[in-house]
Amino acid sequence: MKHRHDLFLCITCLLIAFLLTLSDGRQKDEALAARIAPEILRFHVLANSDSTEDQTLKLKVRTMLLNSIYEDLGENASLEETKDFVLTHTDSLERKAEHYMKKLGYNYPAHMELTNCYFPTKTYGDMVFPCGNYEAVRVKIGEGKGRNWWCVLYPPLCFTDSSYAVVPDASKAILKSSMDESDYKLISQEAPKIHIRFKLADLLLKKPEPTAQNPQ
Repeated sequence: MKHRHDLFLCITCLLIAFLLTLSDGRQKDEALAARIAPEILRFHVLANSDSTEDQTLKLKVRTMLLNSIYEDLGENASLEETKDFVLTHTDSLERKAEHYMKKLGYNYPAHMELTNCYFPTKTYGDMVFPCGNYEAVRVKIGEGKGRNWWCVLYPPLCFTDSSYAVVPDASKAILKSSMDESDYKLISQEAPKIHIRFKLADLLLKKPEPTAQNPQ
């Protein structure tokens, strides 16, 4: 009986330690998010429902809106210019999304707003953005009750498949210059440059050393 009691206490202590570790990690992630969030603008699209058709439509509307925003903004827009563009073109972007959906046979309304919301930890290529509150451009399609899709609108990190995308060097440069170096290292997963040398190649490329010749 004592053995069972000791085992129960041991498992309980391990579970508590595990939960405390998770809590501490989440708090550190959220603290990091609070530091980097002022330099980032997320993009968030909510589908009408979880049906296959609505989820497919969500991705089509996402691509159309992103292409429209980036084409009108140009490549060198700042964070404030990106926010201002969205705020001043909200109505026209909503109408563009609704017109696009009608052409595809859907009569859903589209609602766009600049808001602040909580995001889970998300990986974009070799960059990891920690969980926390970020300012975001949110697009709700229809009732907005379906699974959502998100990316980083500024600096430009929006990809069709963010898990396998390569983050542009220009976007990395913006992030690196706008935040503390230690914070940038925390969100960057860039693999260190490792130089591998092969012994056989060294031997083949090595020039033979001159040998001394005995005088005749």
